Parts: sequence; C-alpha cells; structure tokens
Amino acid sequence: MTLEAGAELAPKTYPVTRASLVRYAGASGDFNPIHWSDRIATAVGLPGVIAHGMFTMALVARAVSEWTDGAEVVDFGAKFTNPVVVPDDDEGTSVTVSGTVKSVEDGLATIALTVVSGDQKVLGMPKVTVRA
Repeated sequence: MTLEAGAELAPKTYPVTRASLVRYAGASGDFNPIHWSDRIATAVGLPGVIAHGMFTMALVARAVSEWTDGAEVVDFGAKFTNPVVVPDDDEGTSVTVSGTVKSVEDGLATIALTVVSGDQKVLGMPKVTVRA
C-alpha cells in the first residue's frame, strides 16, 4: 500500500437491501423497527426504513480496508447527517464511498471521505487515519 497526499481513491459502491439490514440486525443485535418496518419508520418521521448508522460506517471501513490493503485504522469518525433509505424491493439502494488522501506524515495517512446514497451525502465530515 502506497498512499500519497492528494491521491484520489477510486469510488467503491456497495448495495444495501432489506436483506442486508436483516443480516446486520442479527449480527449486531440492533432490531430497532425503524430498520425493518415502514409503518414504524414513517410514524417517527422518517421517509421509510433506514439502514443502521453503524452498518453505513462498516461499509466505509470496508472501502478503506480495500484501498489500504487492510492497514491498521488509528482514527475513524463521521457525523450521521442523512439516513440511507432502503426501499422494499429487490434492488434496494447503494452507498458509494470515495476518498482523497489529505496528508501522509509520521507513518500516518489521513483520508477525507465522501459517502453518498443516491445524490445525498449521508455522513458529515467523515475521515479516517490509517498507519501508512
């Protein structure tokens, strides 16, 4: 893995379906009905069933791992700004992660990330620092 400041990292796109949410709920133990019931999700003001925030973060971590050949993550953070709405069909939606290497110094690479679903950014100020 060679990361250089200014490098644009190729976007990674991951499908997200209701089946993905069911599997994540089972693995995480998070069975909040906003992640599987349109009735409950809309009753609390959401546009429909949404992906778990930590599932979205896991997809970002997957992209980082693929870009860096599994480099050690030293710092990873973002703000949840918009939900990933997952329709009840066979297609679902997708999450696309892109990144720019902002700096490489003292053996650490900091990557600014952009995370979108459809045309909407779903994470605010996402960034990761990995051991380079």
